[in-house]
Amino acid sequence: TAILIASSFTFHRASKELMRGAMGACRGWLLLTAVMGLSFLGGQMVEYFQLPFGLTDNLFASTFYALTGFHGLHVTLGALMILIVWFQARQPGRFTPADHFGIAAAELYWHFVDVIWLVLFGLLYLL
Repeated sequence: TAILIASSFTFHRASKELMRGAMGACRGWLLLTAVMGLSFLGGQMVEYFQLPFGLTDNLFASTFYALTGFHGLHVTLGALMILIVWFQARQPGRFTPADHFGIAAAELYWHFVDVIWLVLFGLLYLL
């Protein structure tokens, strides 16, 4: 959870670097954000193998796997979006402070995925 939430800050930093015109730094922060998202997914997979319940054990288990799995799908899609804009950002002039829709859209999506995780975490782990 901490890694996923921290990844919102690294993505925000990437956007700040883009606005400064520092594309090298922007690409670095984008790549770090993607790695953090993928490491969150790795942690989720480890957790799945260690859980004391299976998918069909009870209603909570089914709900848990459905919600966290669907969220994991969205994290996967977000990480792919980040890697795509990272790859595009390697092209000179592809993104500028005035023209950066791809990065801005991916950032909004990533923040949304993080906020949803906070809600799911509260519902599934804390209640």
